[in-house]
Amino acid sequence: MKIVKPCRATRSYTQSLLASPDVVFALLCPVREADWIEGWDPLLVVSGSGVAEADAVFVTAAGADDAVWYITRHESQAGFVEMIRITPGVTACRLTIRLRPAAGGCTADITYTHTSLGPRGDAFVASFTEAYYQGFMQEWEAKINHYLRHGVALPAERG
Repeated sequence: MKIVKPCRATRSYTQSLLASPDVVFALLCPVREADWIEGWDPLLVVSGSGVAEADAVFVTAAGADDAVWYITRHESQAGFVEMIRITPGVTACRLTIRLRPAAGGCTADITYTHTSLGPRGDAFVASFTEAYYQGFMQEWEAKINHYLRHGVALPAERG
């Protein structure tokens, strides 16, 4: 048995979103994310209802390994969702999102905690800086707000 101290990073950000918590909550789903993220296409979604729910599982491409996501909590009335993502040999991640009503829409408190599972995870955790996370969250915020304003995904930048 090998027991090690965790190599871990936790980052939080609060987004300001242009719709009520119930409208936004429905979009926090492996199926509905395709509505507001151009190119989003999970490899597999396992769901009794066909959308996000407690115990739903989905798989996304993640470089050399696919990432498996498991929705551990899905509380629409409370505006809260928690997911665990395992990318084998890289990281175990916990994502929480809590929506709260606010003037003009809602806020979304979003926290990612990444724990390394080996050398590739160590490198990822080291790169998961506050500056990186701020940019990632601002991009996500822009995409979802564009969808909430216009009803279509923000076109991806072509490079």
